[in-house]
Amino acid sequence: MATVNSCVQCKGKILLINSGKLLLHIDHSGVADRVKDHLDVKGIKSVLAHPWLQICFESRVDLQRYISLVESQLTDKQMQQFSGRLLSNKTVEGYSFNDYPLSQLSLIIENPDFVKIIQEKLYQSFIQPVINTKTREVAGYEFLLRPASRLYPFSPGDLFMFARHSGLQSLLDSQTRINAIRTASHMVPEGKKLFINFLPSSIYNPEHCLKSTFKALKDYDVKPQDIVFEVVESEKIRDLSHLKSIFAYYKKAGVKVALDDIGAGYSTIEVLKELKPDYAKIDRRVIQNCHKDPVKMFKIKKLREITKEMKITLLAEGIESEEEFKAVEPVTDLVQGYYFGRPLKKPC
Repeated sequence: MATVNSCVQCKGKILLINSGKLLLHIDHSGVADRVKDHLDVKGIKSVLAHPWLQICFESRVDLQRYISLVESQLTDKQMQQFSGRLLSNKTVEGYSFNDYPLSQLSLIIENPDFVKIIQEKLYQSFIQPVINTKTREVAGYEFLLRPASRLYPFSPGDLFMFARHSGLQSLLDSQTRINAIRTASHMVPEGKKLFINFLPSSIYNPEHCLKSTFKALKDYDVKPQDIVFEVVESEKIRDLSHLKSIFAYYKKAGVKVALDDIGAGYSTIEVLKELKPDYAKIDRRVIQNCHKDPVKMFKIKKLREITKEMKITLLAEGIESEEEFKAVEPVTDLVQGYYFGRPLKKPC
């Protein structure tokens, strides 16, 4: 079974099979010999034709054991240096495969449930309302990833963390954007803002990697001006210039952009001035119990001053009580949280 991401440059290919061959590209004869000797001692047959080491496996359990034995003979640096691939015993024709650093391939092999969730799209988009503080009406919805099968539960944070470390985040990120757009097309009225997360590090080149996203907007007849793409909370801003280029590409296409988690972790004023987002979402840790904390309220009011001057819409997320809402209502444009509604399959 194979799944290929439309953005090949972003390493979006998966091949996970129940039996076949594990090919290791160990470009160091001494290391390759040591790994083969270790496998021989464990009674595992392998064929070494430098720099490739081939191991046949009959089940996923075998595959997991074999990759663990290989990993035990290599340093962390070597796991990054050397690569590997999985091939079907019958034929590679019709399959797409990709060479992964052994560190990534090891994660893929040892976490078949996560791979299955990504490969077979065993997730769905839940939506949570975003409320206009002035009118108290629904201004839009944020789309959040949730399991689609009770047999394959997951935490969204854990799934994205696995995808990031295993080299599959580009595929997952692209698929979840498309899933959210499809969900919005038949559940949310035109004119409501659709807040959809994205990972900047999954986008190698905006023009190339975002083709599938904008094709989905066209296919599902969703207006670009209704979309707000936001940097997800788990993504640290490592490359400001790269994120700036993505924001510029989105804006050129008529899409709005949002910066998540402001007020925490990085220099808010500098980042806001550099990126110029359309929306800024206050970190939920700042919002939590803000009505009891003068320091938090001072920070929220300061953010209001900055965003108002820059004509940025300010959103407070994580509102869980009436007291928190009343505290931020006068100084924010939008609010979101369990107090207004939990993420659900359909708008309530």
